[in-house]
Amino acid sequence: MILANRTKLLAACAASALLGGCATMAEDRPAMNNSPAATVAIPQGTGYFAQPSDLPLQAPDFTKISDGDFLPAFEQAMMIHKAEIEAIKNNPEAPTFANTIVALETSGRMLGRVSTVFYALTGANTNDTLDAIDAEIGPRLSAHYDSFSLDPVLFDRVKAVYDNRAAMSMTPEDATLLEETYQDFVHAGAMLTEAQKEEVKAINTRLSETTTEFSQKVRDATNENALVVDTREELAGLSDDEIDAAAKLAAERGMEGKFAIALQNTTQQPSLPSLENRDVRERLFKLSYNRAVMGDDNDTRTLLAEIATLRARKAALFGEPDWASYVMYDRMAENPRTALGFMEQMVPALAATQRREAALLNQQIEAGGEDFEVKPWDWYRYAEQVRKARYDLDENAVKPYFELTSVLEDGVFYAANKLYGLTFEKRTDLPVYHPTVTTYTVRDADGSELGIFYFDPFQRPSKRGGAWMSNFVDQSHLYGTKPVIYNVLNIPQAAEGQPQLVSFDNVNTIFHEFGHALHGFFADQRYASLSGTATARDFVEYPSQVNELWATYPEVLRNYAKHYQTGETIPAELIEKIEAAAKFNQGYDFGEVVEAALLDMKWHSLSPEEAARITTPAQVDAYERSSLEDLGLEIDLVPPRYRSSYFNHIFSNPAGYSAGYYSYLWTEMLDRDSRKWFLENGGLTRANGDHYRETVLSRGGTMDYFEMFENFAGRQPDVQPMLEARGLVPGGEGEAEDISDGELPAGATGIDPVE
Repeated sequence: MILANRTKLLAACAASALLGGCATMAEDRPAMNNSPAATVAIPQGTGYFAQPSDLPLQAPDFTKISDGDFLPAFEQAMMIHKAEIEAIKNNPEAPTFANTIVALETSGRMLGRVSTVFYALTGANTNDTLDAIDAEIGPRLSAHYDSFSLDPVLFDRVKAVYDNRAAMSMTPEDATLLEETYQDFVHAGAMLTEAQKEEVKAINTRLSETTTEFSQKVRDATNENALVVDTREELAGLSDDEIDAAAKLAAERGMEGKFAIALQNTTQQPSLPSLENRDVRERLFKLSYNRAVMGDDNDTRTLLAEIATLRARKAALFGEPDWASYVMYDRMAENPRTALGFMEQMVPALAATQRREAALLNQQIEAGGEDFEVKPWDWYRYAEQVRKARYDLDENAVKPYFELTSVLEDGVFYAANKLYGLTFEKRTDLPVYHPTVTTYTVRDADGSELGIFYFDPFQRPSKRGGAWMSNFVDQSHLYGTKPVIYNVLNIPQAAEGQPQLVSFDNVNTIFHEFGHALHGFFADQRYASLSGTATARDFVEYPSQVNELWATYPEVLRNYAKHYQTGETIPAELIEKIEAAAKFNQGYDFGEVVEAALLDMKWHSLSPEEAARITTPAQVDAYERSSLEDLGLEIDLVPPRYRSSYFNHIFSNPAGYSAGYYSYLWTEMLDRDSRKWFLENGGLTRANGDHYRETVLSRGGTMDYFEMFENFAGRQPDVQPMLEARGLVPGGEGEAEDISDGELPAGATGIDPVE
């Protein structure tokens, strides 16, 4: 998952965890000769965030930052930013690209520095103080940005430059910045009536409040609903190390002598396949599935209904029928009809697969002498038994080959070295926000410093669920800055003294998130708002998924997948079993992701009138069920990967992945076609890596995405490799289909469900 993929002045998500940092304050703005004598005095900042950090590459100095710094820093940064905008508005010279568009790009830099650090902490290591600041500052930031994006004088200057674009001499990146700046103003409401603008402001403020509250409630519900049992015997089937870790967690939570298993962010839980006690499995599953629908303080249903209604109302102000139509204006897929039709076409075959697999699991249950029908809390346990029988694959036999540090340094970093010539030097001198975070200097093939990488792998109560990448510092030739990037995961930490082994799913996630990091490290843009991962939501997951290819590439595997005790390299036949088994259980693995993506699109395809009729918890539950059940999906057997009530991707920030979770499916098509290209052209070579870097990873958001893909592959994307990868069609059959018009052919499927 990517965070902070747009660092724009006008991003309403500045108030959310998706903010990556806008642009800057007077004393550290690049000299550009934008205007004559200043007509507005720009206040000077004070405190830690007033100037760029003096650490290498402007990395944040957490030893100099306290919780009490943030609120005054936000207030001061907003005051400075407002003065900078007033200076642009009051410039007596005629509007030009430099004195208006670039000046906007370079405003608000102190606010960007405060925001990047603050939202990194509220996502990965929060506390009550930070949560309270988040709740207070979110609406204020929303109003702050609205005051600019809805300012008619400011928009008139932008429009004047835009209307004169044909007579201007600009680089392609300049032209993109101008186009996106203008479109962002229009999309924010610059062309609305004054009454409509006031309503947009009120909606934005309330969305900031409700989405922040949703995120906090989900985090608290996830933490408070850990499974707690009294005896080791109830956890039979888990390894001794896992049971010891459960004892440690219970003790940390004041329940000495008991055992606790923390919830992960997804509906299904990693321990379910191993747990032998069916009652315990059911308890764990229901704690997960019902975590935020218990009628207590952490129940999110009323909130999410309000969020859906507010979004639909806002879309209507712009003349759009629903929120999905409003937010997809800059997507590769372009409109909800394409995305929804793409997914709905999969449903009949998927539902049939779910029923067929359920029957197979019921046979397995009966063969074991048990008398019940499979339920969601049973599914993975018995699917694992069938998997072992068919593929002789035991997940517990796989984990000893995947020790965390080796996966990162000998796997992920090794692949990056072979493809791109990168090298990595572990550091101990940079302050971090949590003791388990590690840092590395990243050097380019010529030995020059490319950036700094922070790795934060472990689950903890102060961290929200999931995995993501973001920047502390964006790459920008205008600022002369290089990327400072972090990856965050939620891997359960091993008990003290035990090896940190990870599942193969976690291995894939580590490679995936570092794919996002590579996208950020290879950024080569003048403007931060177009740099690196600042791409369309349904494109940004593509490079990260491609990077998962190298997790099972033989040369890479030989270098990192070694038994932590014996040093033996993972046997080739075990990897073959992993890859073969990956095509098994698609009814659940694929189904839960398709259901989540459909649920997202269903919520955000509601008209204002339809949304307004869903207000109570019972109505939320009924709509959630009917949205999927009416399509024929077996949701009682295969619930969505995220239930609406804890679907952070789409409800925990003002925009986020709303009407965008389908992106994982869409980008899977691009990913699988790109993997085919790599394998047909020699695989893990510098020539291939340099070509991918040149055509895709270094381009940021500066060009058409279909054109970008064609520059890489020499043709438009082909859906066939995705179908083959999912085992849905035989390899080598079928015709390549041109989808450059934004449409996908029927039957296109596939996603690696890592988030």
